[in-house]
Amino acid sequence: MKRNQSGFTLIEIAIVLVIIGLLLGGILKGQELINSAKVKNLATDFRNVPVYLYGYQDKFKALPGDDANVVAHLGATSGATLATTPATCNNSAAAPCTGNGVIDGVWNSPTTTDETFLFWQHVRLAGLAAGPTSTADPAYLPTNASGGTIGVQSGSSNAAVNPIKDASNNPIRGSYVICSTGILGKFVLQLDIQMDDGKTETGSMMAVPTGSPANTAATLTTTIDPAASYTVCMGV
Repeated sequence: MKRNQSGFTLIEIAIVLVIIGLLLGGILKGQELINSAKVKNLATDFRNVPVYLYGYQDKFKALPGDDANVVAHLGATSGATLATTPATCNNSAAAPCTGNGVIDGVWNSPTTTDETFLFWQHVRLAGLAAGPTSTADPAYLPTNASGGTIGVQSGSSNAAVNPIKDASNNPIRGSYVICSTGILGKFVLQLDIQMDDGKTETGSMMAVPTGSPANTAATLTTTIDPAASYTVCMGV
C-alpha cells in the first residue's frame, strides 16, 4: 500500500525563520531599551545630587550635612534628631567640622554622625529630595538602578578619604565627589560616554571595581569587564 508523505515546504520554513528572526529582534531591541533606561537612571542620579547640594546651599547658605544651624533651618522637631558635631574631620584639616564648608566623611560612610551620612537627611527635610528622614530607617541610604549605594563627599587630596585617582596618581577633580556603586561594566562604559570623555581612567568621571579601597587608581577603559561590578565616581 502506497503512503503519502508530507513535509514542510520551503515557503513554510522561510516563514518560520522570519517569525523567529522577528521574535529575536524584538527581544534584543527590548533588552537594549531596558539597558538604555537603566543608564539614563544612573546618569540622573549623578545630575540630581548637585541640584540637592546647591539648592540647599542657596536656600540656607550652608552645605547639607555640614550645616551648623540645621536646627534653626529645618525645625526644632526634626533638628533634635540630628548630630551636628561629628567626632572627626576626615576631609578637612581641623575641628570644628560642622560649618567649615566641607562635607566631611567618606561618601559611603555608615556612621550616622558623619556629614556625608547626614547629607541625605538634610536635603530630604529641606524638601529637595525624597526618601526616609530617619537615619535608622533600613532604606535611609539611597540606591541606584542597579541596587548599589549612592553618596557624596567633599573632594580631598587626603589619600585616606579620596575615593579614586587617575593613572598619574592625581585625586579625582572637583569640589565634591559623587559615587555610585554596583554598576555593571557595560553600563559604566555607556555612562562615561554619555557624561564625560568616554575614558574610565580620566576626566571628571572614573571607575574602579566595586569594593576597592580609597585612592584606588581608576580602571582603564580597555580592561573594563562588561559583566563585572564597578563603583563610578564623578567630580563636580
